Amino acid sequence: MSREILIRPMVTEKLTQHMEDGHYAFVVDLNANKIQIRRAIEARFPGVQIKEVRTMIVRGKRRRQFTRRGVSEGRTKRYKKAIVTLMPGSEQIDFFESI
Repeated sequence: MSREILIRPMVTEKLTQHMEDGHYAFVVDLNANKIQIRRAIEARFPGVQIKEVRTMIVRGKRRRQFTRRGVSEGRTKRYKKAIVTLMPGSEQIDFFESI
């Protein structure tokens, strides 16, 4: 179940700084709600206690490509982002353990 809801973790420079404070971000299924996201993370990472889940839908950006045939326009995919805050004293999530 958690594989369908949690698509991938988001690892950016800004989010890496927030990991020290216990904030983690995931790309999740567009139809998933906060309760399903909480249960999926607790099932995927045992020992993690979640304090708060915040979600947002990120709009797809407009893209243009100039070719010999003319201008080709499109959009990137939209996705849902979940920012999870862990309880103080909870185990930390380690994305880099398998590297």
